[in-house]
Amino acid sequence: MPWSSNATFLVEVAHAGTTALAVYKPARGERPLWDFPPRLFARELAAYLLSEALGWGLIPPTVVREAGPYGEGALQLFVHADFEQHYFTLREDPAHHERLRRICLFDLVANNADRKSGHCLAGPDGVIWAIDNGLCFHPEPKLRTVIWDFGGAPIPGGLLDDLRRLVKAGWLPAPLAALLRPDEREALAARARALVEHGRFPVNEGGRGYPWPLV
Repeated sequence: MPWSSNATFLVEVAHAGTTALAVYKPARGERPLWDFPPRLFARELAAYLLSEALGWGLIPPTVVREAGPYGEGALQLFVHADFEQHYFTLREDPAHHERLRRICLFDLVANNADRKSGHCLAGPDGVIWAIDNGLCFHPEPKLRTVIWDFGGAPIPGGLLDDLRRLVKAGWLPAPLAALLRPDEREALAARARALVEHGRFPVNEGGRGYPWPLV
């Protein structure tokens, strides 16, 4: 697919007589990064599992398969979106703000280092999806996002309750925990606790917390 920094393919998948389009990201197509280990595709699955564990449903269904055309990689359900729409246009509609707040909070918990505007897609039914989540879960602060509009605002109580539930449980679902290193799991829990204690979206002080390019 165009505009991708790593090899990304639009493929057709089939199961029990049903077919669908999916985005395939194989390990063989990943460009090495100095600050993230290989197998970024597994972080796509980890992000999906975290969203589901929180009950937020922000990320299209994602699985890992070993038998792809180029070997092991992530498969994510393709979003049939208007690709002229992205975060900077979607935020103009207040009806989208609730969903965008969830994506913002998810990125804070997951420590997303690459939330570009084009990584927020509106499906045909108007639901906004968060895609391209491979640069998440680093144990060190790496947050880079375009979603700073909610900085300083209180985190809605329902979302805080979801984080409290995760923090109180003291553990992550086994499939998610298996995809992260111990230091990544500990850092994730620490970020969740800090957000619960502070109760507000952080402010981008200094203006350096943006990805490049923005879209």
